[in-house]
Amino acid sequence: MGLELYLDLLSQPCRALYIFARTNNIPFEFKHVELMKGQHRTEEFRKVNMLMKVPALKDGSFTLAESIAILLYLARKFKTPDHWYPSDLQKRARVDEYLSWQHVNIRGKGSKLFLTKVLLPLLTGQPLSPEKLEGVTEELNVVLKQFEEKFLQDKPFIVGNEISLADLVALVELMQPVGAGYNLFEERPKLAAWRSRVEEAVGKQLCQEAHEGILNAKNLTADKISKLPITSTINSSASIQL
Repeated sequence: MGLELYLDLLSQPCRALYIFARTNNIPFEFKHVELMKGQHRTEEFRKVNMLMKVPALKDGSFTLAESIAILLYLARKFKTPDHWYPSDLQKRARVDEYLSWQHVNIRGKGSKLFLTKVLLPLLTGQPLSPEKLEGVTEELNVVLKQFEEKFLQDKPFIVGNEISLADLVALVELMQPVGAGYNLFEERPKLAAWRSRVEEAVGKQLCQEAHEGILNAKNLTADKISKLPITSTINSSASIQL
């Protein structure tokens, strides 16, 4: 059996894996797990990943959860170009540093804005208060400033002159708030220029394809979301994969 990737491109880490595999010509079978229909909570999927989260990998009889672990597995197995996860000790440490930091910062705050602005109103039937939106937006703005000043600085990419896994993971996370209608690149020219470089490095068409679903998320309606308990749906959507 060949490599299987269990993905839903509404999920940021799934998009990172999809783009990474496609841009590196890694052969895989796309197994679509529709989160909004609750397919990640079925017994069938539980056999692949007992944590019931996407993404997940199956390589023959071997299964693997956790997006960063899967990215590193693919990079090592398929010997992708060194710039993705550099062999240089300090450059690799910079990638690891960002991947460690981003979980509760860029990912955490970006997911919170998406959840607050898009999913919660649909799940609860209650309108979003301007004060609540302002609060979660400001939380995201704080970590965006840290991202620019600490990680990006004046470099083309996070590690230097070439794209790495850190840039790819960052891009897919930053597109989540964009899918909620918050264009965080609009008044941040340094961030916008970095985004353009990342997209050029992996292919703009591939990026557009991977993000098509999330950029249409504003059009979601309540009837398209699984009738799971609200807390279950929120947890699955807000922490799809860390």
